[in-house]
Amino acid sequence: MTEDEIIRFVAGLGDVDVMTASREGGAPEIAWGDSFFLYDPDGGARERGGFTPFATLVTKDYPGFDSDSRLDRPGVFRVNAAVGRELFEEVVGHSPAAHAGFRDGFDFTELDRALPHPAYAAQGWVSVLNPGERTSGRVRELLVRARERAAARYRPQA
Repeated sequence: MTEDEIIRFVAGLGDVDVMTASREGGAPEIAWGDSFFLYDPDGGARERGGFTPFATLVTKDYPGFDSDSRLDRPGVFRVNAAVGRELFEEVVGHSPAAHAGFRDGFDFTELDRALPHPAYAAQGWVSVLNPGERTSGRVRELLVRARERAAARYRPQA
């Protein structure tokens, strides 16, 4: 799957705002080019601020914070999804709460493999670098489930 294919897929799930960080949008320079997927049935998430994406597509390292995937390699990107405890455990084999004890057993640079998110595993996030033949179907499933979780948690703003 390419970055564009992922963006189109998630945008097509319905009630999703795809926010790609840019200078024009006022995002910090480090985030430019990264995409954030928000569940937004009323179209007001950006104006309200304080939104939390249910998935992201990241194209570069964030030095000092999130560089374990080595996204500085040419053409490497990572899709991330907030899937929650149950699906996280199914995908990676342990609970988010237990991740610290298993972290060293993962190669966060491996392409086309479902992995715990290197920085947000404890919050139930999973990731895949450059989804390909092995994981593209699973990535679609993870993104659908993350969007469903966001929809279930959504509370309209008064």
